Amino acid sequence: MTWDQQNPYQQDLYQQDLYQGHPYQQGYGYTPLVDPEPEPELEPAATAAPGAEATDARDTAPRPGPPTRDRYFDTLRAVALVRVVTYHTFGWAWCGMVFPSMGIMFGLAGTLMAKSLERPAPRVVKSRLRRLLPPFWFWGLFVVLAMLIHDWMPGWEIVYWIVPLGDPPGNAWGEQAWEILWYLRTYLWFVLLSPALLWIFRKAPVPVLLASAAPILVLNFLWAGPDNRFGSALWDLSTYLFCWILGFAHRDGVLRRMKPVPVVVGALAALGYGGWYAFSHQADFGTYDLDENPLAQAFWSAGFVLLLMWAKAYFRIDFAWLTRFRRLDRTVTVFNARAVTIYLWHEIALILAVPLIDQMWNVPAFEKWLPLDSQWFMFGVGWILIAVFVLLCGWVEDVAAKKKPKLLP
Repeated sequence: MTWDQQNPYQQDLYQQDLYQGHPYQQGYGYTPLVDPEPEPELEPAATAAPGAEATDARDTAPRPGPPTRDRYFDTLRAVALVRVVTYHTFGWAWCGMVFPSMGIMFGLAGTLMAKSLERPAPRVVKSRLRRLLPPFWFWGLFVVLAMLIHDWMPGWEIVYWIVPLGDPPGNAWGEQAWEILWYLRTYLWFVLLSPALLWIFRKAPVPVLLASAAPILVLNFLWAGPDNRFGSALWDLSTYLFCWILGFAHRDGVLRRMKPVPVVVGALAALGYGGWYAFSHQADFGTYDLDENPLAQAFWSAGFVLLLMWAKAYFRIDFAWLTRFRRLDRTVTVFNARAVTIYLWHEIALILAVPLIDQMWNVPAFEKWLPLDSQWFMFGVGWILIAVFVLLCGWVEDVAAKKKPKLLP
């Protein structure tokens, strides 16, 4: 007997998804940075010839169309990418508290990974790897060549530039470019572990969800883990494990069945503890920035993502109204279709913005009329360069998805 057969609620939810356009179905098959293979579209119903009588009710019955994008998830992903670029430009410590991008992206990935795992796990994992690795290799080729030119001599650890199961090596010259790869490494580990994690979660959903906060507590108070690549991966996995499992809970309808009071109380408690720990340990970390404090990051993200995911499930939010604003909707579409490109290339864009602005000082008109010394100006130039990279390099995502390459989706 399959798991779905043991859970009638899940069967009912699936039917609602398929035939009523439920937001779950609308968001099917998409992850924050990597989209899996699309499901085959259903053929349109056949049209009877004039005067012909239908011989079977199934011939004339309307068939469900292909699933559409869930604009709620898409908007969260787009805002998360904007927040990442903003933080890396200005370095504002409060950014993570206003919108914990990484926790949100892992939560979205978890819920959609659970949906994808209704297909055979090897096929799903293979699809994720195929969508992630080619853009990473293309980007890494330029970064590695640049570091080699600047006196970097790699050892055997260069294998992590092929499959980033550990932090890829590099020199200080290219650190600003490659330090963002921790997200890809953590995402890759979650993808590989998800078949087992989902199986365990479905044995006891709520206890496993609550227990997923335990690893970060153990690492923070009892055992700091090994001081190597495995230890770094362990810390990041533990920090965002609750968010990933929370995605499972959203997909399987666990959050939708929860009452508002315990959800809100639990979320506020997690936010309260995470915020308190961040501010009360500023002396230890030199800042209240969540990115520097894994325990505070884990609990703040857990509470924030819990509210977002529960509201999505309980109130069936889908942001369908976004389609009425064509330019905004188009922007959100591009951000989602080029999420990997934007994430990988945004630091290089910000790096290149600095010497580009330096050259602008040599043009009297620019010096007089442009705010060349403003961080906001660098922010704008950075986004222009990001757009250039999307046009020049975004096609790699299409090739990885076995689609026809396009300048813009």
